[in-house]
Amino acid sequence: MKNRWKTVGLAAVMAGLTLSASYAEAAGVLTIGRREDSTTFDPIKTAQNIDNWVFSNVYDVLVRVDKTGTKLEPGLAESWTTSDDGLTYTFKIRDAKFSDGSPLTAEDAAYSLLRIRDDAASLWGDSYKVIDTAVATDAHTLTIKLKNPSAPFLSTLALPNASVISKKGMETLGPDAYAEKPIASGAFTVEEWRRGDRVILKKNPNFWEADRVKLDGVEWVSVPDDNTRMLNVQAGQLDTAIFVPFSRVEELKKDPNLNVDIDASTREDHLLINHAHGALGKKEVRQALDMAIDKKAIVDAVTFGQGTVANSYIPKGALYHYADNLQRPYDPAKAKEMLAAAGEPNLTLNYLVRAGDEVDEQIAVLLQQQLQKAGITANLQKVDASQEWDMTVAGDYDISVNYWTNDILDPDQKTTFVLGHDSNNNYMTNYKSDAVKDLVAKARLELDPKKREAMYVDIQKMAKEDVNWIDLYYSPYINVSRKNVENFYQNPLGRFFLEDTVKN
Repeated sequence: MKNRWKTVGLAAVMAGLTLSASYAEAAGVLTIGRREDSTTFDPIKTAQNIDNWVFSNVYDVLVRVDKTGTKLEPGLAESWTTSDDGLTYTFKIRDAKFSDGSPLTAEDAAYSLLRIRDDAASLWGDSYKVIDTAVATDAHTLTIKLKNPSAPFLSTLALPNASVISKKGMETLGPDAYAEKPIASGAFTVEEWRRGDRVILKKNPNFWEADRVKLDGVEWVSVPDDNTRMLNVQAGQLDTAIFVPFSRVEELKKDPNLNVDIDASTREDHLLINHAHGALGKKEVRQALDMAIDKKAIVDAVTFGQGTVANSYIPKGALYHYADNLQRPYDPAKAKEMLAAAGEPNLTLNYLVRAGDEVDEQIAVLLQQQLQKAGITANLQKVDASQEWDMTVAGDYDISVNYWTNDILDPDQKTTFVLGHDSNNNYMTNYKSDAVKDLVAKARLELDPKKREAMYVDIQKMAKEDVNWIDLYYSPYINVSRKNVENFYQNPLGRFFLEDTVKN
């Protein structure tokens, strides 16, 4: 997934320029440079990678995705069984503790799942409505009964937003305090959160796999400007950095002090369209926009050979990706004709752009030029990354490039969030299709893999026909680390396995 909330601003940029080397040099403390600050440590209240990638090492889940990003493995649930009718799941909760030393029980697991299902603030409720009851039959046994069989159910338990939190802690502290400094169930605890600067994590001695963790701590440092972030790693002020600009890959590879890691991903960049804004509510207008954009030119110009043109919201290599999905040809003249026929010539759009994001700014210039050929004026509004996301959530935009990475193996997560979700306005696009929404729900219930795949092929065709958004490109994760860092690895779903990272 993507995204951000709180303002980072100039202070964070200056902090990036003047990082104290003592942080990077601290024995056993890994510093990671990233663009945005975290927004919350309440798992149910975010859908952003900047949060979830930190959650994954502060919290633990019942069922995990393995390092390859291809299969499920035990997490806090050391084993589970499923009834013959597919309605009852029984999980054996391992002997584990929270960071405050209190026992982690099946009651905490049940509470966490019911909270993500029922809490009004949850962004993920629709994905967990299939749960009828979740009950702790004893301290180490969690019994979940579903309303109906669900093909993606086990996969949804690996979502970082479904992490196990402390029932007592949440009820005692309240959601606001817990969201600032949570009680951890994972490898690290939140020692301090300096808003707009960094999140400081320390090793959790009560983590059930504490012996596996080699680092004493991790600091996620906000450095919004891509160039500054790369310079900080080269200068040794940061140990690692994520979101390496495509244009810097070959240069950084030549630095003898650095490793550039290019890892397979489920990332897809796309152009969000606000269907609630006037002409953009017309399918013909959105189709014209799609034809006015030369995706291959964008891939060639900004990804330096690392990206490939996207043809579906389900990324290439992911379950049920439809390789033969429609790709509209680049035809600005035809797009101009379509706009005129739809009664929308001389269309003017407000295009939100993340300032300091090199690739986003490059794409914006290219898109502005391409759209102009179809008679579309795109006014670029550059704002910092956090403000851009706030405006997107508020619907204060016409178009904006964004990205998504899958968090679970099953396509239901992204499909539901993007095409079949009411509470988030289908990823803030305000896309509405009862036919698509119904098929998304049916696909969740279909247990026959071939029939289910056929449903997802239809969903991908329907989304492309409606232009819920415009697919741009797929690309790998590109991260950089200094040579003294080992096992800094991100799996295709985006999870960093910091339990295994070593700083020499």
